[in-house]
Amino acid sequence: MTSNDPPSTSPRALPARAYAAFLFDMDGTILTSIKAAERVWSAWAAGHGLDVAAFVPTIHGKRGVDTIRNLNLPGVDPAAEVLRIMLAGIEDVADIEGIRGAAAFLASLPAGRWAIVTSAPRRLAEARIAAAGMPLPAVLVAAEDVARGKPAPDPFLLGAQKLGVASADCLVFEDTLAGLQSAAAAGMDSVVVTTTHAHPLATDVAAVLDYEDLRTEVAPDGGLRLARRGA
Repeated sequence: MTSNDPPSTSPRALPARAYAAFLFDMDGTILTSIKAAERVWSAWAAGHGLDVAAFVPTIHGKRGVDTIRNLNLPGVDPAAEVLRIMLAGIEDVADIEGIRGAAAFLASLPAGRWAIVTSAPRRLAEARIAAAGMPLPAVLVAAEDVARGKPAPDPFLLGAQKLGVASADCLVFEDTLAGLQSAAAAGMDSVVVTTTHAHPLATDVAAVLDYEDLRTEVAPDGGLRLARRGA
């Protein structure tokens, strides 16, 4: 997230119900690649004569192809440019690290009960997940897997489908407004991870700083319930 994000209301309590599965955004949610991503996008923007300071805050939470397409740059092929940006991003994985407590939290989840749903291309997502030392889930929904990216509901709906669970039985972990809007459009509850936010986010969903204080309880029916340690 960036300093241009609007202020927020106070965080709410964690969702009390149990869920069939947890769905996680990647950048800013389980790992932080903000510095690496902004280096790559800044170089690209400068090469196309854009105002880098104004442009870079707009890249977060959305597919790169959608970001470039929305610029309507003459003579620019968004798909070709995204490929160049992806290859540059795979080469630059410096400064990428897991959000505090995320690796252990993910490792504690039952296999097949969680997925990563990211706006990054698959190859880039896998490179960043590996660089951060994160476990790779059985289900990874990437940018090229959907016709419409966040804030459309398609990515999270596909994640639920691939896990074989109902969309209403998923809890989403996100860090951007576009991602939270996507989850809401998919009929899913959300938690916003705030550790990378320079300013609070304008949302009324439950907020957590990171995963250090979180644990998962397995309900008698097998559902997953999010709780705070010591609670």
